[in-house]
Amino acid sequence: MSCVSGSLAFGGLSISPKSTFTSLSRSKLSINCSAGGTVAEPQVVGAAEPLLLTAVRGENVERPPVWLMRQAGRYMKSYQTLCEKHPSFRERSENVDLVVEISLQPWKVFKPDGVILFSDILTPLSGMNIPFDIVKGKGPVIFSPLKEAADVAQVREFVPEVSVPYVGEALTILRKEVNNEAAVLGFVGAPFTLASYCVEGGSSKHFSKIKRLAFSEPKILHALLQKFTDSMANYIKYQADNGAQAVQIFDSWATELSPVDFEEFSLPYLKQIVDSVKQTHPHLPLILYASGSGGLLERLPLTGVDVVSLDWTVDMAEGRRRLGPNVAVQGNIDPGVLFGSKEFITSRIHDTVRKAGRGKHILNLGHGIVVGTPEENVAHFFEVAKNIRY
Repeated sequence: MSCVSGSLAFGGLSISPKSTFTSLSRSKLSINCSAGGTVAEPQVVGAAEPLLLTAVRGENVERPPVWLMRQAGRYMKSYQTLCEKHPSFRERSENVDLVVEISLQPWKVFKPDGVILFSDILTPLSGMNIPFDIVKGKGPVIFSPLKEAADVAQVREFVPEVSVPYVGEALTILRKEVNNEAAVLGFVGAPFTLASYCVEGGSSKHFSKIKRLAFSEPKILHALLQKFTDSMANYIKYQADNGAQAVQIFDSWATELSPVDFEEFSLPYLKQIVDSVKQTHPHLPLILYASGSGGLLERLPLTGVDVVSLDWTVDMAEGRRRLGPNVAVQGNIDPGVLFGSKEFITSRIHDTVRKAGRGKHILNLGHGIVVGTPEENVAHFFEVAKNIRY
């Protein structure tokens, strides 16, 4: 599955059409080359700011920035080869050199406008005294699911610099490697989604355990959600301080809640995270993604995030209207489109961009890339996207 210093404001910079075009041309020419050139320190903003940051703020851009969720992963042959040497997901996601290498694999080939940290939303759990693993063919496994108040009491505050120093190191290296030619993205899991994994013991179909806890022992769940809220706010700040220029919050399972339950068990905690981060990192763009969020769409901007990422079940034009003009939008092409013909892929890209309108749009999929997606189709996707002009 898949990164600016907290003290750094990027609001004073803009990209002229000329400098943007120059940057885009350079990206096209070096599409098969690794990132190179002068190395910049993470705290330094170069002459041309990443297009993604400019677009999120609503400033004038020539085209929408583009990156893909799960763009570093199993559809790439280079990743499959690396997995043969390092079969453990946790090894791949907790080793600095491997994290950097995997994060940069799509960057070296496709030159997306966002380079996302290779990690997992469950990575913080070990540091919170919640043992887990990610098992091939099965997915996440929580060894001792949380069931009662005593279990929640054992959950520790997450201190990222102690528990996951490799994340900070990897982000710092990524900022140097990418050298502001794209935005480095970090990410975290949202409190309700993390709580769902920990209570269910892993992935779930019906979420009966987390809902039983929510509806019969809500105080216990609220205590757990608060711990995740405080910890994830700190984790976002840590990622920003070490190089993340934007951070995406994944609340994958919040859409299993009815609207009234979302307003109790997810929305207030997401808002707490955003408020806390904005106090110390006011210019850090925060992106919220929740798959299947069509029924909750109007509630998502209430969190205060800068960008709402839509899945493909929501029409982009309708999503824009429902979200309102103050929030940027990301998405929302069906990942299955990348199995279609090049003409079909091209058509869907243009349709999505047209419906999103000019500005405040990050082109992306509505979910992660599917295993088996042809790499040549991903290359075509980026080629078409990066040649769009408003």
